Amino acid sequence: MQENKKYEFLADDPNVKVMPIMLSLIIGAFFAILNETLLNIALITLMDEFSISLPTVQWMATGFMLVMAVVIPISALLLQWFTTRQLFLGTMIVFTIGTIISASAPAFSILLLGRLIQAVGTGLLMPIIFNVFLLIYPPERRGKVMGMIGLVIMFAPAIGPTLSGVIVEYLGWRYLFIIVIPFALFSIAFAYKYLVNISEVTKPKIDVISLVFSTIGFGGIVYGFSSVGESADGFLSVNVFPAILAGVVGIVLFVLRQLKLEEPIMDLRVFRYPMFTHAVFMFVIIIMAMFASEIILPIYMQGPLALTAATAGLVLLPGSLLNGIMSPFMGHLFDKFGPRVLMIPATLVLSGTMFMMSRLTVDTPIWIVVLGYILIMLTVSAIMMPAETNGLNQLPKRLYPHGTAVMSTLQPVAGAIGVSVFISIMNARQLKFLDQSATPNDPGTASLAMVAGVELVYFIAFAMSIVAVVLAFMVYRAKPEEMEEIVGESTE
Repeated sequence: MQENKKYEFLADDPNVKVMPIMLSLIIGAFFAILNETLLNIALITLMDEFSISLPTVQWMATGFMLVMAVVIPISALLLQWFTTRQLFLGTMIVFTIGTIISASAPAFSILLLGRLIQAVGTGLLMPIIFNVFLLIYPPERRGKVMGMIGLVIMFAPAIGPTLSGVIVEYLGWRYLFIIVIPFALFSIAFAYKYLVNISEVTKPKIDVISLVFSTIGFGGIVYGFSSVGESADGFLSVNVFPAILAGVVGIVLFVLRQLKLEEPIMDLRVFRYPMFTHAVFMFVIIIMAMFASEIILPIYMQGPLALTAATAGLVLLPGSLLNGIMSPFMGHLFDKFGPRVLMIPATLVLSGTMFMMSRLTVDTPIWIVVLGYILIMLTVSAIMMPAETNGLNQLPKRLYPHGTAVMSTLQPVAGAIGVSVFISIMNARQLKFLDQSATPNDPGTASLAMVAGVELVYFIAFAMSIVAVVLAFMVYRAKPEEMEEIVGESTE
């Protein structure tokens, strides 16, 4: 039993250099995720450069999320068809090719093509990394490691807008891509030298019908919800409602087909494990709460508080940085004490903070906004990665690729839904406030209307956080099914 356990995970094998494997994966992940937010501030510059409209340039963001939503669900299949080494190197090469195309693009269509190619690499990268770390480290050591991933996931997008602003102002938008290229090439070279094959190649049957349903389902949902803001008709727009309807139908058909297949593309039997299902619900709630702040707060600060875009970005920076810095620490606490010690107080603080943010006014001091965002992001670091790690810990090894695929798919889908729903709620509340006002054209009334919309969004986020509190009291430390079976056999 002892000899088998020694080599059950690569981290326990003295002959395997784990640290270089981790570094090669983390370097690639950092710059791929950094790339997601690096372009946001440059959108206005690109509109002037290529003489295009706002709805057109928004495809740099919408198209990116759309491609990610399409490729992530098939990551579980790819993880079983190719070795870890082949898949990571292939993914990083695809990402680098897309970056080079974008950096040298002579027209917007070529720039968008490069961006979409980048999205293929970015979408596949996170499921690969999560799967590799699950195979390398035993459950009792995963919290700290997943916390390191959390640092990368949060720190990269946090510095993205700030770094982007400096680069665009002093070097030009092309350098947003140029500076990424050498680091991507370094990650490829580093992985080529040190990354070893970890996962087992089983080459399951490829079900083309499932791929079609998946593409229509997840692609339709992300496209539909991402397009809500482009039309005055909102969800009733001809570009929105049919896409969302097609997406819902596609996902239903995809789910029904997976339940019938012996070798599904995304094995939904992961939902048989209660802590994984618990983690999925918690993950979606926290992602939505994060977007309530990351999308709505900048609008509030640049509107009623009359702050500049640069100042608004600096207000959000401490919370984002603390979230990344605290993620490894929260992971260490998870390994030592389990999920309840973190999640129960964190969800309670999150609920109190959301309620506080639902009381914002046009005269709210800026320090309250800074404090509120810091508390939100700190509680997120104590909830999201521990919940995800705990859920994945309960899965047997054969379901690791499918569990990571489900979690990774939720991020762009929940993100797109969160943005559109919260923006729509805020806009609807604003319009209702203005309709009921005697002076709808007064700037002061417009500020009050926006504050009313922000308050409603945060009150809904507060209600969602109460659900998270209830879920936190239901959590327990998950144990892998296969390890329980091994321990049981050895005891007998």
